[in-house]
Amino acid sequence: MDFEFLIGIAFFAAVYGIFHLYVRRKERLALIEKGQTAAIFNSESNVSPSLKYGIFSIGIAIGFLLGEVLAQYTHMEEGVAYLSMIFLCGGIGLVTYYFIARKHTRKE
Repeated sequence: MDFEFLIGIAFFAAVYGIFHLYVRRKERLALIEKGQTAAIFNSESNVSPSLKYGIFSIGIAIGFLLGEVLAQYTHMEEGVAYLSMIFLCGGIGLVTYYFIARKHTRKE
């Protein structure tokens, strides 16, 4: 299998990462000049980030399992079955985390 497309993806990811870090640094410097803190960037500081990664990982694992079920018991192609279920279940996991985090921050 050819992986030339990864070069383009890696290039654009690197450009985005550098641009993101540059903009973030400028925003933080502007806040420091105004005498404010960067607490606005820590909107989820009361919720553990490991909860997000745990729910997301569980969603991905369930997506793999459901992808295998779809590939075996339907006429759907294997690649489409896996990718659709992985993205669907991973997204459901992130939405679940959002509602948990929102509920937790309301209590505080």
